Amino acid sequence: MNLLNKVLKMPHKVPVRGSVVLITGAGSGIGRLMALEAARRGAKAVLIWDLNEEAAQMVASEVAELGASARGYGVDVTKSDQVEASAAAVLAQFGRVDILINNAGIVTGKDFLDLTDEDITRTFEVNTIAHYRVTRQFLPQMIEHDRGSVVTVASAAGLIGVARQTDYSASKFASVGFAESLRSELRHRGSRVHTLVFCPYYISTGLFEGVKTRFPFLLPILEPEAAALSVIDAIEKGTQMKVMPGFVRLAQIMRPMPVPIIDAVSDFFGINSTMDDFTGRKK
Repeated sequence: MNLLNKVLKMPHKVPVRGSVVLITGAGSGIGRLMALEAARRGAKAVLIWDLNEEAAQMVASEVAELGASARGYGVDVTKSDQVEASAAAVLAQFGRVDILINNAGIVTGKDFLDLTDEDITRTFEVNTIAHYRVTRQFLPQMIEHDRGSVVTVASAAGLIGVARQTDYSASKFASVGFAESLRSELRHRGSRVHTLVFCPYYISTGLFEGVKTRFPFLLPILEPEAAALSVIDAIEKGTQMKVMPGFVRLAQIMRPMPVPIIDAVSDFFGINSTMDDFTGRKK
C-alpha cells in the first residue's frame, strides 16, 4: 500500500478534530451548516466570515454552544484590505488555519443581455477572485507546516454551461480551474496540503429559489444538510473532487462529445430550463 501511495501520490486526509476551520459566506446556508458540523466533529476553532457581520456572529454563537472556540467576522471578500486585515486578526489570535472553505457565492439568474457590467464584475469578484484573495492569506502557513486543506465550493454549473447563468456558470468554471491548478501545483512541489473542489447541483438554501428539475430522482434539488455533510466528509476522507449527486458526472463524460450531442442531452434532461422560474433569495 505504501508503494501504491507513493506511485499514485494519494491525497492526504485532514481530520476536523483539533483543526482551526475558516469558512467564508458562513452566515447562512451550507456555510453555516458546515460550521456547525465542524464543531460537532471536534474542531478546535471555527471562524465565520460573512458580508453580514451580525449573521456571522450569530453563527459563531451557535458554534460556541457546541463546544468549539468561535468567532464571527464581517468581511467583504471582494475587498482586499478587508480580507488582509481579517486574515491578520485570525492568525494573530489562532496562529493558523488548517481547513479553509471558500464558500461565499452569489447568483444573478439574469439573461445575458440583461446583465450589467456591475453584475458580471461582482459575480466574478465573489465566486472566483475571492478564492485567490482568501487562499493566499492562509496557504503559506499550510505549506510551511505541510498540512491543511483548501476547499473550493464550485457548482455543477462549473462543469456545463447553463442558460441564464452566463456570469455564474463562467465564474464557477473558473473556480474549478483554480482548484484543479492549485491541486496540480501543490502536488508537483510535493506538498501534503489537500485540496477539494465541490460541484453540487442546486441546493435548497434559497439562493436558487424557483429553480426546477425535470428528473428529480436523477438530479434532485439537494438538501443543504446533506451537502454540508458531504463537504466535511470529503475533507476527512481526502477526496479531491466531489460532485453531488453522482449523476452530475455525466457533464464531465460528455465534454469530448460533439456539441449537438451535448446540447441534445442537456435539453433532454431539462438543464437549460431549470432557471425559467428562478426568483432567487428574497432580500
